[in-house]
Amino acid sequence: MRIVHLGLGAFHRAHQAWYTAHAPDAADWGIAAFSGRSPAVAATLQAQDGLYTLVERGSDGDRDEIVESLVEAIDGSDLVRLRELFRSPSLAVVTLTITESGYRLTEDGTPDIHDVLLSADLDALSTGLCADLSQLHPSTTVGRLLLGFEERRRSGGGPIAIVSCDNLPENGKMLERGALSAARLVGDDLADWIAERVSFVSTSVDRITPRTTPEDIAALNARSARFDAAPVFTEPFADWVLSGAFPAGRPAWHTVGARFVDDIEPWERRKLWLLNGAHTLLSFAGPLRGHETVAAAIADSFLQKAVVGFWAEASRHLPDGMDLTAYQTALLERFSNPRIEHRLAQIAQDGARKLRLRIVPVAEAELAAGSSAPSCAVAIAAWVVQAEPSPEPLTRRLAELSHVLAADDGFLSEVRSAVNVIHASIESRSEAAASRVEHTPQPRRTLNVGRSRRSDE
Repeated sequence: MRIVHLGLGAFHRAHQAWYTAHAPDAADWGIAAFSGRSPAVAATLQAQDGLYTLVERGSDGDRDEIVESLVEAIDGSDLVRLRELFRSPSLAVVTLTITESGYRLTEDGTPDIHDVLLSADLDALSTGLCADLSQLHPSTTVGRLLLGFEERRRSGGGPIAIVSCDNLPENGKMLERGALSAARLVGDDLADWIAERVSFVSTSVDRITPRTTPEDIAALNARSARFDAAPVFTEPFADWVLSGAFPAGRPAWHTVGARFVDDIEPWERRKLWLLNGAHTLLSFAGPLRGHETVAAAIADSFLQKAVVGFWAEASRHLPDGMDLTAYQTALLERFSNPRIEHRLAQIAQDGARKLRLRIVPVAEAELAAGSSAPSCAVAIAAWVVQAEPSPEPLTRRLAELSHVLAADDGFLSEVRSAVNVIHASIESRSEAAASRVEHTPQPRRTLNVGRSRRSDE
């Protein structure tokens, strides 16, 4: 194995593992992936020799393929195997998909010393590095990375690249700050080795991959010759932009669509604002209007107008030459695909943090440019309305997101106005639904006791 992955889940298998499988030198690169919160997915995949079906769900049908790049699926708590892999001279790349909260870092990228688990890991590492490493059992990702680094340092291992694939601005730089700061708390020798031997690569990743449901699995296995207990369902679109050095090499991802750039920040903002920002807006406003999925929400003219308005505000703060019109057109098509059941409740998790990353920067840029950011206000107003009844005044709610926004009277006015518009839209929608029920003719009852219903009824 030349790649270790932390955070084995559907997105990794739809994205980095898929890109690796399609690279022309895939046979030279195997992935050993460690599970995150639950070991169940690792056990299921290991029973299948790491093989799984990736199903691309286009609007015109499915396309199935077997992905073979996952050589080993491992329980995340198996630190013996983690240390073995970090000792291996062939290890060149470590990728991560652990979600934003999994890093346990503050917004400036330093370790969150108030996080109980991370603090315990760092305390144990700082007192235990002089002892046998097998006695250390960190439970956090940063703690396990430091354990792996120390194992590699002691074994005289060569340089490696760490590749964050989560939706965080400058994710590689953030992880570098976090790992180095955490290492300084543990020991200077380890921190110096990381600074000299570890490259942190920033990425922008893009492929909508909803959670797999039991119904999805049953439908696939009904049409397949082989049983797959861990398939992945995703959209045909995929995008990957990377910036940083790979001192020990990497797969030829560039031959299958990955882009390597010197400055990733504009690409991060394009994806984080236009795709993830629109998702966040829909995740709060969609349920208020009775929708459960992205496809249903974007088909609502009220919500689509809000999304397009937000895109216009965000695009004003992105550089030229990024095909923004084509990207937005593609996003509308992707969002509208009813066969990708991306549930709004899933997107809305950890909502305040996502607003701070995806909506607030656009709103602050708009205010600095003299605009009142009305579409950003809709996203924040939907978050406020969804949380009602709340005893906190609007100013205090906004201060949870941004003191700049909370101090701007014009933006406060926009949010209040948007709250009223959302309430009015909910009421009008409810009245329309009630009217349809009231005026819908009731079907006549038929005498079909004891008969099965026809399949086309």
